[in-house]
Amino acid sequence: MQMADLMDSEGWKEVGYEYLCIDDCWMAPQRDSKGRLQADPTRFPSGIHYLVNYVHSKGLKLGIYADVGKKTCAGYPGSFGHYDIDAKTFADWGVDLLKFDGCYCDSVEQLADGYKHMSLALNKTGRSIVYSCEWPLYMWPFHKPNYTEIRQYCNHWRNTEDVYDSWQSVKSILNWASFNQKTIVSAAGPGGWNDPDMLVIGNFGLSWDQQITQMALWAIMAAPLFMSNDLRHISPQAKALLQNKDVIAINQDPLGKQGYLLRKEDNIQVWERPLSDLSWAVAIVNLQEIGGPHSFTINIASLGQGVACNPACHITELLPMKTKLGFYEWTSCLKTRINPTGTVLLRLESQTT
Repeated sequence: MQMADLMDSEGWKEVGYEYLCIDDCWMAPQRDSKGRLQADPTRFPSGIHYLVNYVHSKGLKLGIYADVGKKTCAGYPGSFGHYDIDAKTFADWGVDLLKFDGCYCDSVEQLADGYKHMSLALNKTGRSIVYSCEWPLYMWPFHKPNYTEIRQYCNHWRNTEDVYDSWQSVKSILNWASFNQKTIVSAAGPGGWNDPDMLVIGNFGLSWDQQITQMALWAIMAAPLFMSNDLRHISPQAKALLQNKDVIAINQDPLGKQGYLLRKEDNIQVWERPLSDLSWAVAIVNLQEIGGPHSFTINIASLGQGVACNPACHITELLPMKTKLGFYEWTSCLKTRINPTGTVLLRLESQTT
């Protein structure tokens, strides 16, 4: 409830953060006498419906966690065999989002059937509930997921292991996303998104440059923006980064196309994302972990599939610091400097006349 108060009073809601989500371990160890999930009476003495009403009173939405298998990953009651009653329970409580994990399934067929069943059960309630799946994450060890099918049932889906508050974790997610981009990028679009997991900005494991990199690349990847941090103790610097309206605008761009790794040269990566109004976002990442800033020059004509600045464009640096870099012609070059493990995020706005 303190988090809801802070999301309401500290500007989070105004920039678009609207879901307050409860993860695993919220449940009592057993279902009630009617087979329904129930909240842990110690952690949630007034129940989930009371919490939902409080969150809604702040103009926010509540997300909850459950599992497609026989138990949740932490060992609490799973939804296997109870999909319809659990969907109805969540709808009766007024829940707005369901994160559906994939532990304790006996087979990939049971996993897939369970995710489909819960999707249909949620729709049957008549309540609009965002459906967050981990279906492909649990499918990858066995075979390549069918993303066309997954997006028919899920609103966003996890592909990779849980993010941790460390650069190694963030870097491994980026490496996975770029390696598999031919499979996953085309699956994303309005109504269904790849989810690289939560933002860990404002904690203790990432340097400032690494926090900038996570924010910039999550925007490029059109990732759902969920924070995993303590808003009671977040620094003003981290708060400003997470509430950066220019970066959020890239993340939420209505064209709805996910960005991708354009190329890699030694320790420098160039990512790009098409935006509405013929604009493009470009992120230049320095993966070098030692030494000082790296100077990098890029041909403007190589960006945005050759059309971002044809015949010219205005370029604005959004991160690390908003700076209007000016007018660039298609035949010109852009020079920049990127800190180790840091990112320079650019917005290119086409000038066609």
